[in-house]
Amino acid sequence: MDMNKMKLLLFLTAIMSAGIDAGAQKFSLSTNILDYAQLGTFNAETSIALSRRLSMSAGIRYNPFTFNKGNPDKQFQYRQQAYSVGLRLWPWHTWSGWWFAVKARYQEYNFGGIWNNETEEGDRVGIGLCSGHTFMLTRHLNVELGLGFWGGMSFYTRYSCPECGVTLASGKKYFLLPDDFNLSLVYVF
Repeated sequence: MDMNKMKLLLFLTAIMSAGIDAGAQKFSLSTNILDYAQLGTFNAETSIALSRRLSMSAGIRYNPFTFNKGNPDKQFQYRQQAYSVGLRLWPWHTWSGWWFAVKARYQEYNFGGIWNNETEEGDRVGIGLCSGHTFMLTRHLNVELGLGFWGGMSFYTRYSCPECGVTLASGKKYFLLPDDFNLSLVYVF
């Protein structure tokens, strides 16, 4: 992951939180357990309460792993780095109950070898919509369930195999993908 992008994300989160007063619990940090099942994708999201019913979030996903590297017939990967910012509406109260969210996301990806030898890499830019429910376990610990979709534009190159480099196609295309299958652990500060 590019350290400059990580520093920018942390800086923007700090700027967004300056001067916000939303009661006793202002910030949260979460990780989606289901993302780890996506070939080991690391992830984190931080949120800031803007009011009793609105929060702003910034998240990252990162997967650097290639499996069976050096063996083109068995190599597979879903490498990515993704950055998102979004808003959540909480009908009852932040970090409790139902929520509805909108996100803007950028993703750099390289996946292939999972269903066949073809590999695709590129960049995606888009907007996502999702909804879910947060269950309060303790004052500071929540469990979150959610589901969403995102769509936008993909700028891609498709190759015939992970290592050979023979280009099958390249260009740009619209996409609509399922996203944000959430089973997250949330710590509220």
